Amino acid sequence: MWEPDRVPNPDLTVGADNKQRWNQPAHRRHGFHNAHRLFRRALTVRARRPVVLTPAEDAGIAAMPEVATLTGRPAFSGLVCARQGEVLLSRHAADFPEDQPHSIQSVTKLMMHLVAGRMVAEGWLDPARPVEHYLPEIGSGYRGATVQDVLDMNVMNDFSEDYDDPEAECYTEEIALGWRLPEGDAPEVSMLDVVTGVTGDDVRNHADTVNYCSANTDLLTLICDRCRPGALPKLVEEIADDAGVAGALHMSLSPEGLPAFAGGGCLSAADLARVGLLLARVAAGAPGMAWNAGFTQAVIGGAGKPLPVPRDFVRYAHQMMSNGRWIGHAGYGGQFLLVDPESGLSCAYLSVLENESGYDEDYMAETILCLQAIAEAVGKS
Repeated sequence: MWEPDRVPNPDLTVGADNKQRWNQPAHRRHGFHNAHRLFRRALTVRARRPVVLTPAEDAGIAAMPEVATLTGRPAFSGLVCARQGEVLLSRHAADFPEDQPHSIQSVTKLMMHLVAGRMVAEGWLDPARPVEHYLPEIGSGYRGATVQDVLDMNVMNDFSEDYDDPEAECYTEEIALGWRLPEGDAPEVSMLDVVTGVTGDDVRNHADTVNYCSANTDLLTLICDRCRPGALPKLVEEIADDAGVAGALHMSLSPEGLPAFAGGGCLSAADLARVGLLLARVAAGAPGMAWNAGFTQAVIGGAGKPLPVPRDFVRYAHQMMSNGRWIGHAGYGGQFLLVDPESGLSCAYLSVLENESGYDEDYMAETILCLQAIAEAVGKS
């Protein structure tokens, strides 16, 4: 009987610095531009009725030095700024076509913001309850924390998201997100395995700043799935429909089939801007949608602690970032979605840092300030 030869999956197998090939610096740009087809498994959703965006370039925005900064970087992939059905600015790198999906990493957490807010509004989820009320098997790293603490990245435990440390727990988490394979023939850890395995002593965050941890989003995913078993893929579909994505929303899946809200989303720059336009409508309390406007407005109103320096002008709550005017989220590798609900502006920025860690705090702070300047200019006009 013939037995086929097999080799380890070249994209998902771990190599140098405990990174799979698509996230190695030399391959990262290709990986982020093609993550939707490199993930171990993924959910793909297309909208029933895409939102029409009409080109209407704003010469004033195009001439801003902040735009030149954002688009002139070697890491740049795409920048789309849209408002009320019009594209005020659209720029793409030579190797990144307008309809190309891109890994948005932790910007995906904004979808968890929508999902959690929806479940709170419908009475499925109570942020004041302790985590173990919903997940009795939770370990010491979360036992005693409230759902609100988890939503606000206000928990302390032993989970490390230090991208400079090749042995940080966030890299093991990637197995559960469908981004890499374990060594050899070892079984793939599930999202539940990762979250229940987090250890800790005092879960209270005594610091004045948040303790950013993507495992928090995985925990929220598990809790929401316990609240409404099997509902999460359908809610991803509703997000794609309400945003009106013109291409497709791709979402990596855990071994147990749960959407990787911690960072598994892939969208084109224009479709990410469409998600931002949806968030602007939610924040404005637009009628006809089931998402929780008050949940979003609380973030704008000042809920949550600030991020550490150099992004200490940004607060974090409900799986969302805000400076008190705009809302949004950052993503590993150089992504940011900034939405100004007052003007209705949505700015989607995609890029790929090719340093060893794939991350740079100063780069991200500069990105936010540049996008913030664009939003301020549109707000004044």
